[in-house]
Amino acid sequence: MSPAPRQDGRAGRLEAITGGMFSGKSEELVRRLRRALIARQKIQVFKPRADTRHQAEVLVTRDNREVAATSVASSQELRQKLDPETEVVGIDEAQFFDDDLTELVTDLADRGVRVIVAGLDQDFLRQPFGPMPQILALAEFVDKVHAVCVRCGRLAQYSQRIAGGGEQVQVGDSEAYEARCRHCYEPYQPE
Repeated sequence: MSPAPRQDGRAGRLEAITGGMFSGKSEELVRRLRRALIARQKIQVFKPRADTRHQAEVLVTRDNREVAATSVASSQELRQKLDPETEVVGIDEAQFFDDDLTELVTDLADRGVRVIVAGLDQDFLRQPFGPMPQILALAEFVDKVHAVCVRCGRLAQYSQRIAGGGEQVQVGDSEAYEARCRHCYEPYQPE
């Protein structure tokens, strides 16, 4: 159920946090959500069920900060689990959601909800990934964060696949990906 339009005059907005793997997207999302909690705002946090790296009911950052979250299989399920009283919605790993996420986050912001979305903007082939490009175009605030290239130490914006297959979606961590800069990035050839 989508929240009803706000009666308190609050203006909604859409914030996007993007960049490559290991760049701190989830850390920034959790930082913003914690500030909303300090401000005594009602938050809900969602993550895709496809991301199986951690427990389903917790969003965990690389620096081991945690916030309670709800795993959902689709943007439709996310919409169904929304509490009408929610003031801030956080969505992690947005690239794994279906394209309907764009309509949902726009609807929420139009209804006065602050929506914070974190996700990869590019896949391992440096191609646009999931609904993130559309979300980036619609967001009032966009932050592109960078990792450190494991080869040369420069700012890294790419998620270099180093193991696995050639499919676009392959959930993994440092066993399958590295942060790389433009100079050190190499097109991946599946074994």
